[in-house]
Amino acid sequence: MNRTIRHTAVVCLLMVLALLVRATWVQAYEAKALADDGHNRRRTIAQYAQPLGDIVVAGSAVTGSRKTDSGDLAYERTYTDGALYAPVTGYSSQAYGSTQLEGIYSEVLDGTDSRLKNPLDAILGKQTAPGDVLTSIEPAVQEAGYRALGNKKGAAVAIDPVTGRVLAVVSTPSYDPTRISGTTDGDAWSSLTGDPDKPMVNRALRQPLPPGS
Repeated sequence: MNRTIRHTAVVCLLMVLALLVRATWVQAYEAKALADDGHNRRRTIAQYAQPLGDIVVAGSAVTGSRKTDSGDLAYERTYTDGALYAPVTGYSSQAYGSTQLEGIYSEVLDGTDSRLKNPLDAILGKQTAPGDVLTSIEPAVQEAGYRALGNKKGAAVAIDPVTGRVLAVVSTPSYDPTRISGTTDGDAWSSLTGDPDKPMVNRALRQPLPPGS
């Protein structure tokens, strides 16, 4: 074997070894990060493969899931009194991600939180059932704040001074998260994000406002 062929063989061997090392590193150390990446389409498909758990207000679910008619995402999110509770629930969108409780507790709602897992389910290959998120919001207080603000730009938060329970989180103007829960809601998203009144800004949590009582 002449010297040129030998050098070429060594270089090829080193390249193969580098690829094997990289593949091993990805599978052993980066697999979970890649699987959990929000841009990973497989994660989105798995998240919406079954109905999500519900966000519950005073014993009643203010979120739901409905079967889709097409595409690779089996279910999409729905909301009851969406504009009223949007500052609490946020949105869970197949195209635009999740915010507020939908985002904070996404792993509980889609059943991937480790606290929901049963060792027997793993053995049997059974999918973990999603969990619900219970809130301390009082509907009457939430509705009173929403009605009081009306068409004004503002926010209202009510907290029980004894227990610290959050009874209401209101932001106006608001929006219905159902409008942007699917994959074909680009027009609604553009309309909401381009609205000069900024209905998707949660003024109760993300904008400084003069206090009042």
